[in-house]
Amino acid sequence: MSGSVGGRKLMPQQSTVWTRRQNAVAVRRACKMYGPKSSRHIVLDSLNMTVPKGCIYGLLGASGCGKTTLLSCIVGRRRLNSGEIWVLGGQPGSKGSGVPGPRVGYMPQELALYGEFTIKETLKYFGWIAGMSTEDIETRTTFLLDLLQLPFPERHVKNLSGGQQRRVSMAATFLHEPELLILDEPTSGVDPVLRQKIWNYLVELVASKTTTVIITTHYIDETKQATTVGLMRGGKFLAEESPEELLRRYNSDSLEDAFLKLSILQNRGKRRRSSITSSVLAANAASIPELQDMPDFETQSEISGEFGDNMSLANVKVGTGSEPPSPTTDPVPPEDEVESSWTDNLKVYTSHHMKALIWKNMLWMCRNIGVLIFTIAMPIFQTTFFCLAIGHDPAGLKLAVVNNERPGMVSCEYNQSCYTDDLGCRYLDHLATRKHDLIPYDSYDEALYALKKGWAWGIVDIPYNFSSYLTERLEMGKNADDVAVNGSDIDIQLDMSNKQIAVLLQRDFVLALEEFAKSMAESCNISANLISLPVKFQDPVYGPRIPNFTNFAAPGVMLTIVFFLSVALTSGTMLIERNEGILERCLVSGITGVEILSSHVVTQFIIMVCQAFMVVFFAVYVYNVEVVGSLFTAMVLIILSGTCGMTYGFAVSCVCDSERNAVYLALGSFLPFVMLCGIIWPVEGMNSILRTVAWFLPLTLSTESLRSVLGRGWGMDSPQVYGGFISTGIWILIYLLASVLILKYKKG
Repeated sequence: MSGSVGGRKLMPQQSTVWTRRQNAVAVRRACKMYGPKSSRHIVLDSLNMTVPKGCIYGLLGASGCGKTTLLSCIVGRRRLNSGEIWVLGGQPGSKGSGVPGPRVGYMPQELALYGEFTIKETLKYFGWIAGMSTEDIETRTTFLLDLLQLPFPERHVKNLSGGQQRRVSMAATFLHEPELLILDEPTSGVDPVLRQKIWNYLVELVASKTTTVIITTHYIDETKQATTVGLMRGGKFLAEESPEELLRRYNSDSLEDAFLKLSILQNRGKRRRSSITSSVLAANAASIPELQDMPDFETQSEISGEFGDNMSLANVKVGTGSEPPSPTTDPVPPEDEVESSWTDNLKVYTSHHMKALIWKNMLWMCRNIGVLIFTIAMPIFQTTFFCLAIGHDPAGLKLAVVNNERPGMVSCEYNQSCYTDDLGCRYLDHLATRKHDLIPYDSYDEALYALKKGWAWGIVDIPYNFSSYLTERLEMGKNADDVAVNGSDIDIQLDMSNKQIAVLLQRDFVLALEEFAKSMAESCNISANLISLPVKFQDPVYGPRIPNFTNFAAPGVMLTIVFFLSVALTSGTMLIERNEGILERCLVSGITGVEILSSHVVTQFIIMVCQAFMVVFFAVYVYNVEVVGSLFTAMVLIILSGTCGMTYGFAVSCVCDSERNAVYLALGSFLPFVMLCGIIWPVEGMNSILRTVAWFLPLTLSTESLRSVLGRGWGMDSPQVYGGFISTGIWILIYLLASVLILKYKKG
């Protein structure tokens, strides 16, 4: 084929016969728009590329020209807007192509290794992914350690120098001897002697015509040993020739010089004048005949930045002086036919992939023992904090008491007979049993001042002659006058700014009054029913007579703890792999998104079960959270909720590009879940619109289900119980499906 820029030929070349036997990689009329994080765009425009089998193809160009983007398209991690790519007999990603897969060895620019692993463990992991046996891995490891001059194999990757780490990454690529080696700047940071040794090895590999190498490098002249060189600039090919032909054609002593001259030709349509460019053109005019034919070339050409911004290629003429005919684009050959049975279409997992992934995850957790201990201890701390801090009645609340019967006294000796003159003291004694601090004040004004200053939560004002008026009220009944009725009332004034404390105090005042009345009735040999309210609360069907907020909130809190600890665990793990390039490398190696997610589910599930067990054990057996129903059913639901949290964490890690964004998303979803899922307040008390939304959240139905199990003793035959299981299962499937799709279609 001929190298082309903007669809035009740069130089003639012998026509290529497109057969699977001759070409390892073919890219035809490729157009790829790729927007990186910056505002600038890389455009691979009308790019044709041919890599024959059994050759070394040097892909050269400045940083940012699109080399890595093109390689990502070749290995199937990015897609073209238009055009076709043929790799090893098929389209990347097609069934049976092996791309992504073991037929390709890919070394990315990033290190893409686990720093906690040793060199030996790293190679074992990538060898297992490629389907190699342990014996073969050990044999190849010994060879590669010598070839790449790597240190002792038990050294951890994070303790190696930058150059040594790059060589370990290269060893992982060479390990399984793939048909196609794609090396993205492999010799960066490698000393010249070792660099030459690596090139000699590459030359030996392609000598048998069974291995093809595509290599990018900043060291342009080192690719003189390559079979073919593709010069790339600004997303376009300047030339695709052998190094010898490039040097001869452009009368150059080095490939860098040839690349410079081609860059000048590419930018000859520029109108901006540059003294530097003019001198370069003048110096090279004799060696490039095309420059001599250009009118006023000194003012019409300029070398743009290394990214090739704003380049116009409409009038490029290279080679002979005449305009070459428009190239005819041969179609990409048909894909190799791969025999497969219906069972292959149903196959989701590959055994050696799952073996490598699960081993890797377990080893990573063991190497990060601090993180492991933290994840196990955190649910214990959170459960302890909740059970000790939430739901208990406030104690030691200060109440300002104005006892006008016994000024300055909140406790006194009184007669236990039927009627006495110390009924106010008797009531205060019952009130004191509620664990409140009664502070005596001499007057109501002083007590009111204390209340306004926040020194007390309420005022208890016992009027003068309270005992006599109360006795008269009881004796006279309906005939009691207003003076007796008003004089037998205890005035209570509260600080209602804190609803929970105010409601608690109101309850305690009423309960103290009931106990006081019952005590008086017993002293006077009167049935307590005669002086009680004509409403009798029987024993509750479910729950204690005096509800405990801890028992109400505990089911939701237990689910929330396990759910969000799982979110933090899985989202962090996935993002570490993604940001360090390990996830991308594994996907190119042929591992599927389903396998990656499944391996994390298996390993993180063990930790999550331990977390769920700790939460249930400490809540139930240490802090006595009420359990009426089946603890086994409750445990299963909590584990299922933790699994839902794991899958939610996977989705978060797939959506977010950084750990910071993942933390923001996880924390941002925490409060809505807690507030809207009925964990701290009944869903029935919400706004009607929010109530509708709340029923569709992951923790709402599961919280109600767990409350029904723990507080009511209901089983799986109840809709309110199995509804929580069904809802959680649906959310697990939603999060898993979203994660797989994002991993599949979110390229780069």
